[in-house]
Amino acid sequence: MPAITRDTVPAIFVNQLSHAFRGHQALSNVSFCVLPQTLHAFVGPNGAGKTTTMRMICTLLQPNRGEVEIFGSNIKNESAQIRRRIGYMPDHFSMYRQMTVAEYLDFFGTAYGLTQEQRDRVISDVLNLTDMDGRRNDLISGLSRGMQQRVSLARVLVHDPDLLLLDEPASGLDPRARIELMEILRELRRIGKTVFISSHILSELADLCDAVTIIDRGHVRYSGPMDLLLESPAQQTTWILRLTTALPGIMDKLRTLAAVTEVTEPEFSNGR
Repeated sequence: MPAITRDTVPAIFVNQLSHAFRGHQALSNVSFCVLPQTLHAFVGPNGAGKTTTMRMICTLLQPNRGEVEIFGSNIKNESAQIRRRIGYMPDHFSMYRQMTVAEYLDFFGTAYGLTQEQRDRVISDVLNLTDMDGRRNDLISGLSRGMQQRVSLARVLVHDPDLLLLDEPASGLDPRARIELMEILRELRRIGKTVFISSHILSELADLCDAVTIIDRGHVRYSGPMDLLLESPAQQTTWILRLTTALPGIMDKLRTLAAVTEVTEPEFSNGR
């Protein structure tokens, strides 16, 4: 992890972010920051709010309340500047399967306004980085799921972004493909990229990432160094208690306990 000073500007700064869809509260006062040139995990179960948060960070969705800054630029009025510095890989992506790998990357290089000379150089660089150079003339339709993921990652790198937002990139990959992907991510950190990567499996990213933010039902439960989380027994264990009998005043008493993060009123039949 790079040295942090008082003047360090976070790669991602999220403050009191809240958002609702048709009455459903997807995010509630979400706050965290991601330091430059780090691998930062964003972990939570399906439906926790990971994709919604990522879409806001990459300027595709405006929050109802709160603020997001990317390298000091606010998403509300500096979205064009932000988009030049980020690369977003969604959890579900469509690819032009009738193209070869090189044609696919060349297409996006053209869309970013790169010259032919620049595109040729960039395509070679990103294919080498993702270990796909030997597949440059293969049709995308003939590639395995893992190789298609690597091509998608190469596409994200075409315009040389400083920040990569990867939404569940290991989903659907076999164990070998997952290991290969993690090695690529380590190399991206080594060359100075910031990587914000989501998953619903903490153990998948525990040995890879410098820091982690854990989100559940739209609330941040932890955000900080990965090693601190793994070393803390209190952070590793979650107890869920369900009452079978209504007890007067018990809900209010539970809410006063510092270790209790959420209390939900149970439904008892016949007053029990």
